[in-house]
Amino acid sequence: MSVVVGYVSTPEGEAALATGLAEAERRGVRLVVVLSDRGRFGAAVGASDDEAEQLRGRLVDTPVEVEVRVTTRGRDVAEDIVGAADEVGAQLIVVGLRRRTPMSKLLLGSNAQRILLDAACPVLAVKAG
Repeated sequence: MSVVVGYVSTPEGEAALATGLAEAERRGVRLVVVLSDRGRFGAAVGASDDEAEQLRGRLVDTPVEVEVRVTTRGRDVAEDIVGAADEVGAQLIVVGLRRRTPMSKLLLGSNAQRILLDAACPVLAVKAG
């Protein structure tokens, strides 16, 4: 069993990572971090691999086993996260949500919405501090 976190290097991603780590520790399960390189216009090839290595380094001394996966370019972020959760038998998926304007609060982000609708396990959505 595992907790799966959808991660991007943003305040929302950091909030999801911290919450996912706490949940994995509380449940006594492995943490699987799905690192997305989408939304990085002009990012150099291999930038996500470098970020994955940095993330692994940050998480090396955590009290739970951690796996960091880099998404495959050309696939869908929501599909990557839900697929990873299905593959590892996740107990929980944790994703970060951006703050929205009053008008855009009527709509949830498309990736978050698809994860909520397609996941076979509970989904916890968190905001940055």
